[in-house]
Amino acid sequence: MSDHGIIDWPAWTISPPGRYVLAWEQAQLDHVVGDIFGYHALQLGLPQLDALRENRMPYRGLVLDGASRASAPYSMPPSKANRGAGETLAGAGSKSDFASGSATPGVTPFPSRNPAHAPAFSRSTIWCEFVDLPFEAQSVDLVVMPHTLEFTPDPHRLLREVERVLVPDGRLVISGFNSLSLWGMRQSMGRMTRNPFVPGTHDLIAFTRLKDWIKLLGFEFDRGRFGCYRPPLLTDKWMSRYEFMESAGDRWWPIFGATYMITAVKRVRGMRLVGPKWAKKPALAPGLSPVATPNSHAAIERNIPQK
Repeated sequence: MSDHGIIDWPAWTISPPGRYVLAWEQAQLDHVVGDIFGYHALQLGLPQLDALRENRMPYRGLVLDGASRASAPYSMPPSKANRGAGETLAGAGSKSDFASGSATPGVTPFPSRNPAHAPAFSRSTIWCEFVDLPFEAQSVDLVVMPHTLEFTPDPHRLLREVERVLVPDGRLVISGFNSLSLWGMRQSMGRMTRNPFVPGTHDLIAFTRLKDWIKLLGFEFDRGRFGCYRPPLLTDKWMSRYEFMESAGDRWWPIFGATYMITAVKRVRGMRLVGPKWAKKPALAPGLSPVATPNSHAAIERNIPQK
């Protein structure tokens, strides 16, 4: 663990609490993304976690920015690293590359959404800024953000950019550290003493606040899950001693887990055509004999001859 104000992700992910958190999140993501279908799926940040390994979309991409490159689990240039991993390198081309499949020098964009052109498997690494994704509007079916909001200086702008690229009824999966937990308390105390417990360049985002943010952007909250109920400890020995808190916390204090994961659906309201309002004539009722009135009786009596 680092003694500085910012913890390096790779160093933290190989520590006992880091392995503990990533194991829980990997299991949850494998369960969540496996039932989401479409053509294009993206993971923003955290290359130490393979968030899309159980997803079956034909085009899956890992989007990394400058900060992610510095914290990637390899130090080689992107091209050599991807050749070693058996992946296809993709650069940050124009925003039309994603949907049209046009070629750009030095760029391998995602192909079009035409099922006839879809290969059996495709995975790319895209280097760009998260707040300026090089994809057309409404061209991505799934976006996964594992702890991405905790490292961006403008989480609202990032969420708006993700909302832009998602198709209607597209899925958004977000994971983060829960501020209302023992880990959140430990992180708040550590930031004051410049000895934080979990990585993150900004304050933790509360679960309730995040729900309000995505609701304002037109997302519909689908499901939420809390996990990692063990105390913020540093060794495997002490972490294993509190293993009983997993089942107890899930039952008795579920909202106080160290991490959370939410799934939301982008909703787009349907259009309503506005035109001139045509006045409709009321339907004519069938003719009926009028009811006798005093005036009608008088008229009848005038026509009756007197004896």
